[in-house]
Amino acid sequence: MSAQASSSPLVRLVGVEKKLGRQKVLRGVDLEIREGEKMVIIGRSGGGKSVLLKHILGLMQPEAGEVWFRNHNLAQLNEEQMVPLRKETGMLFQNGALFDSLTVGENVAFPLREKGGIKEEEIEAEVARALKIVDLPRQESKWPSELSGGMRKRVALARAAIAHPALMLYDEPTSGLDPIVSDSINKLMIRLGEELNMTSVIVTHDMVSAREVGDRIAMLHEGRIYCVDEPKAVLESQDPIVKRFVNGISDASDAIF
Repeated sequence: MSAQASSSPLVRLVGVEKKLGRQKVLRGVDLEIREGEKMVIIGRSGGGKSVLLKHILGLMQPEAGEVWFRNHNLAQLNEEQMVPLRKETGMLFQNGALFDSLTVGENVAFPLREKGGIKEEEIEAEVARALKIVDLPRQESKWPSELSGGMRKRVALARAAIAHPALMLYDEPTSGLDPIVSDSINKLMIRLGEELNMTSVIVTHDMVSAREVGDRIAMLHEGRIYCVDEPKAVLESQDPIVKRFVNGISDASDAIF
């Protein structure tokens, strides 16, 4: 576990249930995310991992159960009350979600300009610092279309982290990247967590990333948290459900004809 992680939870999900249409996606999720830790969430595609992230962000409300951020039950807050809590949360989307009409510097500065009350020279200094942290110094004037996939992810990471959120959420941060670029993103996630003392929640199918980045791994299976443990214990588990997933082994019920 990282040095910053403590035993007190920053985020707590208690019996969270959610249906999308007729499908019950979450069936009673119980999970505590400790302050300062890097929690990796794994599970089958379409199994509810992104839905879980949206509940932590307060973008979705559970039909049953509770989602707590520190001492706030998100279900009891209105949109106005959610604003300061959302400012404590950063999100790295799977595709980066950069604004193509803005330069790299303008993209990274966007959260600070939205926040308001910050002098322009301070914003420029923070942008330069954020880009340096993600190993893209002096790239402010470039356009997103001029960047590789890995560079776009790093710019998006700088934008998500520039306001120093207490909680950072990552949705498939290494998806579509080659192993070397993926390794650089993994190292950046670790560095950001340590330098900015952030709590991180990482949704991924990348077992190399899960092992390298996570303090703990939680497996979401059939709408519930099936197991939570340190990476070695999960990735070397002999439980047949866990073992099949982490090793990418299908069974007869997975066959597609």
